[in-house]
Amino acid sequence: MSDSSLKAPDRASTHSDSKQNAGADVYFRKGFGLKAEVQGELASDYSGGLVDLLRARDFRLTAGATTIRLARELGFCYGVERAVDYAYQTRRKFPDRRVFLAGEIIHNPHVNSNLRDMGVQILEMGPDGIDYSIVEPSDVVILPAFGVTIHDFEKLRAIGCVMVDTTCGSVLNVWKRVESYAREGYTSLIHGKYYHEETRATASQAAKYPNAHHFVVRNMAEATIVGDFIERKISGAELMNRFPHGASSGFDPEIHLRRIGVANQTTMLAKESLAIGASIGQAMLRAHGEEYAKANFKTFDTICSATQERQDAVNELLAEPLDVMVVIGGYNSSNTISLAALCSEKVCTYHVEDASAIDPINRTVLHRPPGRSEDVLESGWLSRPGHMTIGVTAGASTPNNKIGDAIGRIFATRGTSPDAIK
Repeated sequence: MSDSSLKAPDRASTHSDSKQNAGADVYFRKGFGLKAEVQGELASDYSGGLVDLLRARDFRLTAGATTIRLARELGFCYGVERAVDYAYQTRRKFPDRRVFLAGEIIHNPHVNSNLRDMGVQILEMGPDGIDYSIVEPSDVVILPAFGVTIHDFEKLRAIGCVMVDTTCGSVLNVWKRVESYAREGYTSLIHGKYYHEETRATASQAAKYPNAHHFVVRNMAEATIVGDFIERKISGAELMNRFPHGASSGFDPEIHLRRIGVANQTTMLAKESLAIGASIGQAMLRAHGEEYAKANFKTFDTICSATQERQDAVNELLAEPLDVMVVIGGYNSSNTISLAALCSEKVCTYHVEDASAIDPINRTVLHRPPGRSEDVLESGWLSRPGHMTIGVTAGASTPNNKIGDAIGRIFATRGTSPDAIK
């Protein structure tokens, strides 16, 4: 099914005023009716029997001296499943055309590698954003689950190529929130990573309105600095020096932090997003009084339900006695990083990008400690004597087969053969 106009009812109104510049069938958001045709490929590429076995056994599996406890919500979320499904459908729908991805479809190296193997080319970032210079009107461009900026969308619209939009519905909801802030004269204070595709796309929503601005904070420490400015503990110049990449062009804190609406990248740590909103609200109240804060500050929890469910499932799992926690997912996956950070507060945590990071023969693991930017190769990580209970979770972009592979390697590292896992 195609949307013959860019006025797609389920897309954020960011693009609702865009006019079709070519014939019908150049913008698709609802797939092509080929789901049944690609289901076999998807199942072959991403299904995991070991994960299914754990789910059937109440998310617990014991073999030898090892028990695996699986988080009740993990792996592919609906938005990711939809994006990957539409990418496979796109390749099937346009077998004779060049198909491009505007950046990675999701942050999982295995999934993106599969798409490359299918002939889907991933467009790289240039100095002014994604480089579309090789895209022609006859080509097809898939917009990833994170979405793209207004600038990117307009570039593609001007080219006249086919666009297949897989932007997650939860992301669209945040876009609508940011757009409403901009329309009402609020600056959007976004809890996210200024360089992340989703945050860049979300921040661009404010650009529809004259004099609308955004400001991005990574964590509570950065939000506290903004609060310090609001309460006049630091100057505007000092604030801007601390955030060389966080603010929109022409941002003046003396003007643009008078009215604030808080939003967030959907994959951030939920409790921190809520705490940031509360902290900024309190700073506004202390600086200007309750009446002013009530009229000039807004905050909403825009963490997506899937992210929240995975974080809740991890908290439930951490309430049990665990010896080690393993978090599986891309190192550039924000929701996976959030899960690893959450786990590390309670138990020794290993964030691995893929099952291949676990080497049962040498009993090593290549992992990235939470808060670090480099990998660490650690030996003997599962060598303690006696019984071990190991928790496992995975980011929303990690397929079940890769989760299952990692679990199998964990058992093997502990000396349990695959034949014993039944």
